[in-house]
Amino acid sequence: MTEREVYAGLTEIVRELFGDDTIVLSATTTANDVDGWDSFNHLNIIAAAEMKFGVKFRTKEIEKLTNIGEMVGLILQKTR
Repeated sequence: MTEREVYAGLTEIVRELFGDDTIVLSATTTANDVDGWDSFNHLNIIAAAEMKFGVKFRTKEIEKLTNIGEMVGLILQKTR
């Protein structure tokens, strides 16, 4: 799996969850950058990413994530 594929998959998840096809994710995107991204929706994104990419995040890993780039890196690490 490539970095580009992970970004595309996460973008699809976030766009679907928020009903906004204009959302563009980058390495520096945070919850503050997306209107409506609260703690509940954060958990929805995590769960959807786990299903889409066939990975399982530990609570400690989730707590350390500060932006989309870090999530992409974690997914890539877990899929290699």
